[in-house]
Amino acid sequence: MTSASNGSAHANGGTLLLPRRFHAKVDIRWSDMDVFQHVNHARMVTLLEEARIPWLFEDGRPTAPLRQGCVLVDLHVRYRGQLRHEDTPLDIAMWIEQLRAVDFTVGYEVRAAGAAPDSPAAVVASTQIAAFDIETQRLRRIAPAERDYLAEWMDR
Repeated sequence: MTSASNGSAHANGGTLLLPRRFHAKVDIRWSDMDVFQHVNHARMVTLLEEARIPWLFEDGRPTAPLRQGCVLVDLHVRYRGQLRHEDTPLDIAMWIEQLRAVDFTVGYEVRAAGAAPDSPAAVVASTQIAAFDIETQRLRRIAPAERDYLAEWMDR
């Protein structure tokens, strides 16, 4: 299940526009857990990947051509709390932190099922992804339609 959010919050009697986020619900599998019964680091990286697929790579998305060629350039994962099997499905919120000519950085906040959207995230992460032409084995510029779609999700 996926959704987009661009909600509002009330601060000092006014309305504050919250940043736009794409939310993906991702199930934790029993095999995602380590011996300490929390989600293993390598599995968390896979869960982040599973969350971004419906946002960026599904048919009909302007960024779907990236399925044919993109590379993960950089990855950062910070753990601020434990996630266990009973926390499924995870709510993974995503947005664009940076958008450049050939690459972009995705920001993530991961929360347990049922956690309030404004509660501290258990995991905060980022991935830098570059557009890549498989045939020429070179980076390529992000196409205008891809850029426009990604820009809609910028954290302003």
